Amino acid sequence: MWNAKQICGDCNFQFPRKFPFHGSISRRKLADLEMTLFSSSALAFNKYPAANVSAENRACVVITQLQGLRRYCQNGSVAILRKGDATLIDSSLPWSSDCPGDCARLYLRVPQRLIESQLRISEFPFAKRISGDSGLGAILFHLSGSLFEQAESLGAAEGVSVMEGYLRILGACIGGNQAAQAGAHRMLELSTRITNYIESHLPESTLGPVEIASALRISVRHVHRVFSNQGSTVADWIRTQRLNRCRTDLCDSRLHAKSITEIAFYWGFNDSAHFSHAFKKQYHLCPRAFRDRVLEGLPVPDDATDARKALELSPLRRLRAS
Repeated sequence: MWNAKQICGDCNFQFPRKFPFHGSISRRKLADLEMTLFSSSALAFNKYPAANVSAENRACVVITQLQGLRRYCQNGSVAILRKGDATLIDSSLPWSSDCPGDCARLYLRVPQRLIESQLRISEFPFAKRISGDSGLGAILFHLSGSLFEQAESLGAAEGVSVMEGYLRILGACIGGNQAAQAGAHRMLELSTRITNYIESHLPESTLGPVEIASALRISVRHVHRVFSNQGSTVADWIRTQRLNRCRTDLCDSRLHAKSITEIAFYWGFNDSAHFSHAFKKQYHLCPRAFRDRVLEGLPVPDDATDARKALELSPLRRLRAS
């Protein structure tokens, strides 16, 4: 505990009473950066950084899990690491970790300004798992172990070179995650724009991918990709939304004077037979039978599953069956 506090500062430990404790701490330096190998049986750790840490003294702790399973928590985020995984911790904020049994982990303390300048990033995914299963994450894991093993045999210039390479790989791992998140955000934003446009232009019978792309100033390929990612097509989505609107109007007592064809054509259908077929496929009832059930005060389905249930409960159906 005394040795650990010389490295970690203000912190405390909890040791399970039912297990005998064993542990070791090994420290090495590479390119003036401190690397520490912690190996121990089960224990919990809580870190309390000094208040008002200056920007110059802020650092990231890159943690690489060498053996066992361990949980790392900071600011509401939780990373559970297995052998090969890594994560980042902000040393200026409180954080904690614990493990159920024997584990080993390698800590590399890097000034945040160095990471920002080397990797050109200003936002860090703290307490997020960097998978070591394959790809760059696996390379990062093996390189971390090699850096610690070879730290004492490398000259100053060699140490700087390999650490620059390590930080570039770390940045690629982080940047890949950020790029994926940014891509998902852009796709969600685009999807929202497209679906909002469709909702407000459903009555237009010409509504389709080309019109949508032109109005939103995006490519037709982007329009198709948004729906393919959802396991659908543009045409399917538009048809489903139109059928939903038609269903709502058929249930509206204020619109009983309107014919079924008028309702269908208002919402963009231009062929009554096609509409009737699509409606029956969606609700297992033709539009006329659907409206009749509404007028009789019988339950009507929200989808095909509800349609089957409604039909099973229909008194008229049971009477006919008997």
